[in-house]
Amino acid sequence: MENTKYAVGLDIGTTKIVAMIGRENEYGKIEILGIGKSKSLGVHRGVVNNITQTIQSIQQATQEAEAVSGLKIKECVVGIAGQHIRSLQHSDYITRPDSEEVINEDDLDKLCNQVYKLVMLPGEEIIHVLPQEYKIDGQAEIKEPMGMYGGRLEANFHVVVGQISSIRNIGRCVKSSGLDLAGITLEPLSAANAVLSQEEKEAGVALIDIGGGTTDLAIFKDGIIRHTAVIPFGGGVVTEDIKEGCSIIEKQAELLKIKFGSAWPGENKENEIVSIPGLRGREPKEISLKNLSKIIHARVVEIIEQVYVEIKNYGHEDQKKKLIAGIVLTGGGSQLKHLKQLVEYITGMDTRIGYPNEHLAGDSDTEIASPVYATAVGLVMNALQQQKRNAVFNAEPTKQERPEEQQQQQQHSVADNTIGNQESSDTQAAPKPTAPKRERKSFLEKWSEKLKDFLDNAE
Repeated sequence: MENTKYAVGLDIGTTKIVAMIGRENEYGKIEILGIGKSKSLGVHRGVVNNITQTIQSIQQATQEAEAVSGLKIKECVVGIAGQHIRSLQHSDYITRPDSEEVINEDDLDKLCNQVYKLVMLPGEEIIHVLPQEYKIDGQAEIKEPMGMYGGRLEANFHVVVGQISSIRNIGRCVKSSGLDLAGITLEPLSAANAVLSQEEKEAGVALIDIGGGTTDLAIFKDGIIRHTAVIPFGGGVVTEDIKEGCSIIEKQAELLKIKFGSAWPGENKENEIVSIPGLRGREPKEISLKNLSKIIHARVVEIIEQVYVEIKNYGHEDQKKKLIAGIVLTGGGSQLKHLKQLVEYITGMDTRIGYPNEHLAGDSDTEIASPVYATAVGLVMNALQQQKRNAVFNAEPTKQERPEEQQQQQQHSVADNTIGNQESSDTQAAPKPTAPKRERKSFLEKWSEKLKDFLDNAE
């Protein structure tokens, strides 16, 4: 797949698994070549709890996508979410030995790698280290410290932490489905790429992705991710409540929610009633739509209030941190009737529904431009960006390079081919300041390569 232009995103959700194949057209838009989806049977609240069923669901989704597109899927970028994901803010610094030399990539790497050594709870590992602002010798609010002079380099970091066993289980399912793991991305970040504009990220925005098992939150301000959280409730809990409250089966509860559900009980009149067929010759059941929306309203309010607590934890009420662009709702759960109005009522913030159509080619199927596929579209975008980065990273050495720099390039390519030696090769092949600038691999890519290596050795 390295030589081809298409990429695959695999969204492993609680209710559905989506495999999406896409490529970039000449206008820089994403053209969706094929999509496959299957019912997700082995995932609960974003966490795999049945390996065999999850593998079957992944294979079913990828086979459907292959049949539609006529292409063979070899590798994919996978999204991770789940109730085990949490985030924290952390500040760290390094003292540079020579303040007469300008700050380079090695200094930034050294500072970020220091954050990775933070002691986490047992079983947890740092997934993402996202620098916010830098400070050089006390001078604050520096966004890009490269090329500046200074002795003490400080930074504030947004650190995303997850349970390593849960992530390895997802990796194992993907590998066992016959696919290579091209990369791992946080699902809220993928959905944000698909539905948010750069202006919104600059002004300050909270993205709320309401899935089947979890509700993911990502907050951006000044173009930088500031806060992430995963709330372990989603559309599935609402369906469960309808099932219990109306004494009906889950399938009927889901259909009721989609067809007649509303998050605002004042909408329905007392005499509006829907009749549901009884089981095996039993009498049909009559359900009041007002009662139905009351059940939905109670649970949705609880989810929104939990999200709003996270938005307040970020510091939205502080004038400097105010989210001017308000809230963007996406994911399958965002299609609930009158949800937008309810969110505006509870939070007092401007709200819109996020569709991933901005990045899609004009002739895309309207179904794909639905909020349901926001994460999958974001994962395809991420996979295409990663292919570009790898192409730059593996680019041929230029003629101006000296022999020792060519040797360093070779060491880098060896590091790519033998992922297990990743870290030692990186240290040997630290580029000299005179070497032509290449785009670095992100920390998450290095980390996902370590995971790949772990899975390969475990076989």
